[in-house]
Amino acid sequence: MKQAENKAEYVIIGNSVAGIAAIEAIRKRDKNSRILVITREPAKAYSRPMISYYLGGKVSIRPMMYRNSSFYRDMKIDLVGETEITAINSKDKVLTAADGQLFGYNKLLIATGGTPIMPAIKGAKVKGVFNFTTFADAEAIKEYVEEEHVNEVVILGAGLIGLKAAEALMALKKKVIIVELADRILATTFDKKASSIIEKSLAKQGCEIVLRDSISQIISDKGKVSEIELVSGRHIEAQIAVIAVGVRPYTDLVKSSPVKLNRGIIVDSAMLTSEADIYSAGDVAEGPDFFGTGNIVLVIWPDASRQGTIAGTNMAGGSAVYGGGLAMNSVELAGVPTVSVGKTDPQEEGYEILEKADLKNSFYKKLVFKDDVLVGAILVGRIDRAGIYTGLIKDRISTSAFKKDLLSDDFGVISLPRDYRKHMVSESDVPIMQS
Repeated sequence: MKQAENKAEYVIIGNSVAGIAAIEAIRKRDKNSRILVITREPAKAYSRPMISYYLGGKVSIRPMMYRNSSFYRDMKIDLVGETEITAINSKDKVLTAADGQLFGYNKLLIATGGTPIMPAIKGAKVKGVFNFTTFADAEAIKEYVEEEHVNEVVILGAGLIGLKAAEALMALKKKVIIVELADRILATTFDKKASSIIEKSLAKQGCEIVLRDSISQIISDKGKVSEIELVSGRHIEAQIAVIAVGVRPYTDLVKSSPVKLNRGIIVDSAMLTSEADIYSAGDVAEGPDFFGTGNIVLVIWPDASRQGTIAGTNMAGGSAVYGGGLAMNSVELAGVPTVSVGKTDPQEEGYEILEKADLKNSFYKKLVFKDDVLVGAILVGRIDRAGIYTGLIKDRISTSAFKKDLLSDDFGVISLPRDYRKHMVSESDVPIMQS
């Protein structure tokens, strides 16, 4: 095998939140060794959760940048953009790129993120069909909307990606119809009551939601989207179709290597893969679950940052430990602030549910317990206690002495046992993405 001429002590594949966190962690322990970052995208690191705000005209490019323009220079980073790694030789510690370039590493971090799931839909190869996971996607949709004078949009998928795309296009005064196969929106995040609040709020804003249906084919005119046919037989006029049915870990580069895979790249609590000196973090990694039930892939920005920090620390000789992935989403949808943490809709026996709701006024609170320990929470409308609930879940504290008080409107830190208060996380640990 040819020798790699481009070598570095640390090579990071991926240039988003996990990769950036790893860079910063490495530099805290190793100020000078060479760090090489290889990314498929042309741009420097940006905030992916903000692409909907860019599409909707609420922010420009500059506020989307995840780090300032001098970051790579200050951190002594060599950045190689628009380059895709297609193979890893873990024995010789050599990476092969699609264009034939070879890169050598001593310590490697795979932080390639996720890639959109694209269902087999007849007619989906025409112009006007988009995914919505990258800045390039947002930019392409924005340009197409303007150039083609788009008025009607169909979005397939009612998860967070689909809903944020819908909000952005509604902000551009487009007619939006969301098509979802499940019986509710946000089916993997919320239960039916929480979902119903967001559905009603979206409907008030003019968004139509079609449930228990999907796209059977995309009909085109002169090579461009003109109509959407649903499985139910309904036809919808549209000039754009956004496919947002989810993402999968982008693991293509390791499939021919010894690195162990399940849904994602399997890592331990050090973010180390099955191969020596190869780490993984972010949406591509499948790490220990917070509840100890196995490994889990979490597509969550703060968790990707935490994993990147742990991986970078350990790559540079540290001994950081990942405490397990805890599902957490905090986002404003259709003008309604929401938070979901942990196990929010368990189907197994042995869980206790406490809830309080005023659905007409867009308020819902649900707490899930296992053996008096809070393991999940949904907050819709009023989320000011999110930090307290998250802290109780993370610290696994018994709530037997004050469980019933947790639903009270005036429940706060002062209601907790005195010796526990000082350990509580603050509400700032659960940042809310404003729409």
